[in-house]
Amino acid sequence: MRTKRIILLAVISVILLPFYAQARDFPLIVDHNCTKIDKIPEKWINKAKQTFKIAYDHTSHGSQIVSGMRVLADKNQIFSYNPNGHNGALEFHDHAFSNSQYDLGHKGDMRWADLTRKYLDKPENSHINMVIWSWCGGVSDNTEKGINTYLNTMNSLEKEYPGVIFVYMTGHLDGTGEQGNLHQRNEQIRRYCRENNKVLFDFADIESYDPDGNYFLDKGADDGCNYSNGNWAQEWCEAHPGQCSNVYCAHSHSLNCDMKGRAFWWMLARLAGWLPAPHAQLQKEGRFVRLYWNPVDGALGYLLFYAPYPYQGPDTIESIDLGNITEVSATLDHGFAYYVALKTMQGQSVSDFSNIILIQVE
Repeated sequence: MRTKRIILLAVISVILLPFYAQARDFPLIVDHNCTKIDKIPEKWINKAKQTFKIAYDHTSHGSQIVSGMRVLADKNQIFSYNPNGHNGALEFHDHAFSNSQYDLGHKGDMRWADLTRKYLDKPENSHINMVIWSWCGGVSDNTEKGINTYLNTMNSLEKEYPGVIFVYMTGHLDGTGEQGNLHQRNEQIRRYCRENNKVLFDFADIESYDPDGNYFLDKGADDGCNYSNGNWAQEWCEAHPGQCSNVYCAHSHSLNCDMKGRAFWWMLARLAGWLPAPHAQLQKEGRFVRLYWNPVDGALGYLLFYAPYPYQGPDTIESIDLGNITEVSATLDHGFAYYVALKTMQGQSVSDFSNIILIQVE
């Protein structure tokens, strides 16, 4: 009964999401871990397209997201977007506020906020429910006070327009590494978003890793994917022929744009209600077994489902609330044979099933 009740609440939470956009119980941090969009069920991509009406503005660096989105749309119609939402596409207004004249500015420049208010106050834009602005170089030379002005202004806009999701952003890399002012100010933004349950598109973090998870910020990586010993994007693409686009990517390599476009759709799917399932793995030595799985960002807990082998129908499936642990282990009796799978819990939402594993002890 408890599991059925959780699933029912998950459905309700997805339905209510657009009407309670700012009532977040946990942060959503979109970073380098959020680029593998093949994990997203198509129903959540379609749900995002039906749900969100997006206004975005930026200068050159911010165009990297749009370039990556274009790559996906050219490959697969499911990722289509246009300013009208026609033919089942995502309604996406690029250069919505200033026609690329402004971004998030420098050191307390709030012109972007005034333009946002003017745009949202127009009756024809009353349906817009997501607003995104990106930085150009405005974080590199910023101050703690200037970043606080940005954060406080975003928070004020959220209160003024409670039906709109405002997406926070970090600034692009500039080669100054972990000790530079840019990283300190980006950390300030990340900390605020985590502590106050905001939505953050972590532009800089995506630039700090290649698709295999290798880290380059400590090697002085910059916005062009250059680091102390080379260019990580060029190196990765050469090692993985056919897996990178050749799209124009302002100031950078096409792989950087590819990753940001994928992360953008990951963000939309998550905001539409998708919750990633963990991937389970099994370690077995004789009668000792260890089941472990990757932590899902923002997860509040995991449900373990189990059923006897051979499978005897849905009535034999049981579940245990594991809390927020990410592994279980035990020494089992001979003859033990069960299927196990996991689901992620976050707030009132529950993910799909993870991969199914057979645990069998001879």
